[in-house]
Amino acid sequence: MASGATIHTFEVQLSDVDRGVYEQLTLKVAQHPSETVQFMTTRVLALCLEHEEGIAFGGGISGGDEPAVLVRDRTGALVAWIEVGAPDAERVHRGSMAAERTAVYTHRDPERVAARWSGKRIHRAEDVRLVWFDAGFVDAVAEAITRRTAMSVSVTEGELYLEVNGTTLSSSIHERRAG
Repeated sequence: MASGATIHTFEVQLSDVDRGVYEQLTLKVAQHPSETVQFMTTRVLALCLEHEEGIAFGGGISGGDEPAVLVRDRTGALVAWIEVGAPDAERVHRGSMAAERTAVYTHRDPERVAARWSGKRIHRAEDVRLVWFDAGFVDAVAEAITRRTAMSVSVTEGELYLEVNGTTLSSSIHERRAG
């Protein structure tokens, strides 16, 4: 874990009806000193919404060659490259070349994120998913997070329902393709 990082523990009850994923997760999340709570929140949401066997947090801010979240198969091969925030087109291109599946979860303005990629080379851009939530949602979730957080995550028909330390929140899950 990164030195100087703040360690957060998330106890997550995950019920993703849309994908048939039901799990109880304990996540230890190192928040890098330069990482905002909104970025960390988006990392946690991305891991929950992409959850499958082999998923893990990548090096993120401190590990420049890895995405924020990644999925490896049983052989160690990279299956999914999942970025968070507003990565540049070069990083998205590199992720799309390295993995079968690529996604970017953002807590920023999705139009501005997509505009940064316009006209740039991104491998299989039509397959790269840009995912975001309703305005103010990530900020509200971030406000409810403490060092030890109990979180219930439910997904049904493209809607995300969260209970975070007793605070209930919801958002649509918005998505578009990079290309």
